[in-house]
Amino acid sequence: MVRYIANKLFYMLVSLFILISATFFLMKAIPGDPFTSEKKVPDQIRERLYEQYGFDKPVYQQYFKYLGDIVQGDFGISMKKINHEVADIITGSFAPSLKLGLVAIIVAVIVGVTLGMLAALYHRKLLDNIAMVLAVLGIAVPSFVIATLLQYVFASKLHWLPTMGFKGPIYYFLPVAALTAQPIAFIARLTRSSMLEVLHADYIKTAKAKGLNWIAILFRHVIRNGIMPVVTYLGPMTANIVTGSVVIEQIFGIGGIGKQFVDAISGRDYPVIMGITIFYGALLMIARFLTDIAYVFVDPRIKLSKGKEG
Repeated sequence: MVRYIANKLFYMLVSLFILISATFFLMKAIPGDPFTSEKKVPDQIRERLYEQYGFDKPVYQQYFKYLGDIVQGDFGISMKKINHEVADIITGSFAPSLKLGLVAIIVAVIVGVTLGMLAALYHRKLLDNIAMVLAVLGIAVPSFVIATLLQYVFASKLHWLPTMGFKGPIYYFLPVAALTAQPIAFIARLTRSSMLEVLHADYIKTAKAKGLNWIAILFRHVIRNGIMPVVTYLGPMTANIVTGSVVIEQIFGIGGIGKQFVDAISGRDYPVIMGITIFYGALLMIARFLTDIAYVFVDPRIKLSKGKEG
């Protein structure tokens, strides 16, 4: 188990290094510089700005300096926000995004598994058809379209829920609903197909023949084995929710890290863009790593040998 975890950590660090390198060189490949949009910047001031941010040095020197700073946890200073370090911008704006993401993940898993389980138990009946229609709509309709529709119906027309902001529990409803529509649909379909397979397995028939209580069979065997694909999907789901929250935060006026990312792109604030990209990447890699570890514990049939799954 220790070797398996060490192996996963090694590949995660390699992936993070590739992400940092790719992000750095992609930013350097963009035509112009962050000061291009500034109006009538004198050459002397431009040269001082270049010197301050290290743009006057060769790219390879900038690259190695950036790597060294990243190792020390230094993401640099914002080019648009005076005296604001990138690390402070990330930590200061991450709290709303974290709250939104955690609530969205919990809601997606609970609602998705429940819908999928009901669809499997009432296979080819009305409830199954309704659940699958909702799943298809959740997959087909983009989150920003759902967010706009929810705002129009529940905020503008019915005046039941607030349109913008993130000041209390009631503000969670619309952004969480828009953010979780697609993950709920995927989880419902995964759970349904997996549980249908489990329900027709021989060991379920044996358990019924032995006279075991149906509720016990459902919770001990059907649900536990039926949610295995959901555990596997937790990594990609976290990626979908984290990246999708960038758009949702803009639509609902949530002052999270997604808004900072969009503002940085609009202002060509390279240190903030690179810092948030690396932060997002590291967050997703950690989520995938924890998912792999959780899968080993949830499914006792998995054997570990020499750091690999067998």
